[in-house]
Amino acid sequence: MEAIKVGEQALAFGLKDQQGNNVELESFQGKKVLLSFHPLAWTGVCAEQMKSLEANTEELAKLNTVALGLSVDSVPSKKAWGESLGIEQTSLLSDFWPHGELAAKYGIFREKHGTSERANIIVDEDGRVVFVKIYPISELPDMEEILDFLRK
Repeated sequence: MEAIKVGEQALAFGLKDQQGNNVELESFQGKKVLLSFHPLAWTGVCAEQMKSLEANTEELAKLNTVALGLSVDSVPSKKAWGESLGIEQTSLLSDFWPHGELAAKYGIFREKHGTSERANIIVDEDGRVVFVKIYPISELPDMEEILDFLRK
């Protein structure tokens, strides 16, 4: 399966965040949404990736953008992990069951490993994909690259 492409309509979803709240893509209409997929909670690069979302919450808000962290981990795991990282403003979404379903729909599920790719996907105010980048699993996504893209 191929990853979703720039210009395509983003796929609607409803997933639970670390607090157990249902978060739907449609609820962010009129804002840009950064879907920041990471393979697994409790790993170093993934922790840094989510902390960079949290650290840039205000800057993203100035750019009319909401960041969501997504992985195949369960809600209780995301809750404990988010608390351990001090994440209070960023929603960490659970693509746990059906396992990796959203990542698969977006074409970035790693079947062999049971996780998503490490990827950033930006959806514009109208629900269209405007940015897709898949990173090497061991590489921390460059938040400046995302902010620069959003500023344009």
